[in-house]
Amino acid sequence: MPTEVRARVARMPGGNDHPKPVSLADVSLADEVRLKTGVAEFDRVMGGGVMQGSLNLLAGDPGIGKSTLMTELPRYLPDQKILYVTGEESVRQVKLRAQRLGVTTDSLLLLSETNVDLVMGAAREVEPDVLIIDSVQTLFRPEIPSAPGSVTQVRESTAAIQQLTKLIDCATFLIGHVTKDGSIAGPRVLEHMVDTVLQFEGDRHHSFRILRSVKNRFGATNEIGVFEMREDGLREVGNPSEIFLAERTFGISGSTVVCSMEGTRPLLVEIQALVTPTSYGTPQRAATGFDAQRLQMLLAVLEKREGYRMSMHDVFVNVAGGVRLAEPAVDLGVVTAVASSFRDVPTGTSTVVIGEVGLGGEIRAVSRIETRLREVARLGFEHAVIPRGNLSGLKPLEGLQVDGADRLNAALNLLV
Repeated sequence: MPTEVRARVARMPGGNDHPKPVSLADVSLADEVRLKTGVAEFDRVMGGGVMQGSLNLLAGDPGIGKSTLMTELPRYLPDQKILYVTGEESVRQVKLRAQRLGVTTDSLLLLSETNVDLVMGAAREVEPDVLIIDSVQTLFRPEIPSAPGSVTQVRESTAAIQQLTKLIDCATFLIGHVTKDGSIAGPRVLEHMVDTVLQFEGDRHHSFRILRSVKNRFGATNEIGVFEMREDGLREVGNPSEIFLAERTFGISGSTVVCSMEGTRPLLVEIQALVTPTSYGTPQRAATGFDAQRLQMLLAVLEKREGYRMSMHDVFVNVAGGVRLAEPAVDLGVVTAVASSFRDVPTGTSTVVIGEVGLGGEIRAVSRIETRLREVARLGFEHAVIPRGNLSGLKPLEGLQVDGADRLNAALNLLV
């Protein structure tokens, strides 16, 4: 370094008191602690357990079960001291919910407070292993003039809780609200500040709930855990594919089974389609559990490349069980279900469809095809239609016939 540059650096603020960089080889992982809840679905989503010193955000629609899940946490961590801070309910209401759920541990401490300074003071005094705040939109800092729930209050309150989490080395869960379109309420920086963003999904009219990790610094993203909502709380579903396919009807057109990868887990679900002649000038398009814009694109490909007159028909698509699918690998299943309903010809009841559909009508290869096919074979299906590009190097599975297709018309000839 030149002498004049070294002199300028020496005059910079900080002096010799600044933090010293550490070599990667000298970083110790001995202090990494994960709290195992014993609930396989929850631990899977968290990346193997709740990381000590982590800040986690749990968001979902009102009434979906966020507070229920957090109230049940002491049951799974009976040896950990848990502080539950409620800003929306009284401690009596929380106790009533805990009694209904069968939570009767002395390690759960309750605090009804929304002032961040008072919450931090109580947490420093108690030093809990797990801190739960329900919800972050109710917190406020007295020195900030805006109302609780505003962008400034949410940002500054979260920053204070983040510092507290690192100071006392506890695992913190922030319960957050969502807007009408399903996004997390508050500033976007809120999702950047936390270590884990958990989305609690599900249809209020269905008993199943899906806990999805949208962001996870300590595990795989887009990992899911499946729970069933009962009167006495949430119960994990160890084999969700069997549950989602339990009520599947056979011999009816418009029904197709697809295999979607949710994080590291293959999930088999049923896609239902109903195609009827339109009664209006503009045909209706409705999708539940599937992106409506992508459905429009797939219908355009089906009409342009295969000659199906979709512009003269209403199309309704539903993913059974209240699951939401966003992976392109389910495209071929959606197109097959629509074509099956259009022609009123059922698909094979023991067939699973996997593949991404391109605008040119080509079937594109998908990732982790062997993992998907192992799940397909395990559940007793006998036939799978996959992209031809995935056939190379594929090991045969006993009892499962695998056919490949590189074009949409070839796939439909095999299926419909």
